[in-house]
Amino acid sequence: MIRTQTALRLSAAALGVAAMLIGAGSAVTTQAAGLRNCVEIPEPPQAGRVGCYELVWADGVQYRMVFSNQHFNGATPKDLDPFYVLAPQTDEPQGYPPNTFPHDHVVRAIPAGNQGTYTTKLQGYFVVCTELGITSGACVPAFTSVGGPDPLPFAKSVNGQPLTSTEAIEAAADAGLVFPINLGPSAVLVATITRQ
Repeated sequence: MIRTQTALRLSAAALGVAAMLIGAGSAVTTQAAGLRNCVEIPEPPQAGRVGCYELVWADGVQYRMVFSNQHFNGATPKDLDPFYVLAPQTDEPQGYPPNTFPHDHVVRAIPAGNQGTYTTKLQGYFVVCTELGITSGACVPAFTSVGGPDPLPFAKSVNGQPLTSTEAIEAAADAGLVFPINLGPSAVLVATITRQ
């Protein structure tokens, strides 16, 4: 019963904040100085949406991910890669206040044949520590308020290792130490990943 209530609370909080996370990626204007970091763009969303960037982890390396208009016309694509949102993996979070909560992002590795540039469709997930992960000490949580009734235990590390690759996150999920919460259709993105 407790596990079901916890899952429902996590899902409700995740869905409630999904629009906030994805909205940050779409609310921009072009500046003479160039493309701006999505988290530095003031709310409410500005007109003239043309793109912004955020940093993401892929196989332990940070890349720049450029978002343009992520709105899909018609059905949600079936071939979506995960876009994991978790606790900051270093002292410098990739997402931070005032427009969002402190967090980092993890995506699949960039295919080698793409010369360091890769365009992909993504589905957003929150990565939280499970009860087993927390009680065993294997998953270190960063309890973070995202607008729901309770803070969420965003995963900071598992077994002393950072979660800067999809392989690390998915292995921890397979072991029952973290749980990726699918943020639904409002958290579907299109982005291009490039080396910094």
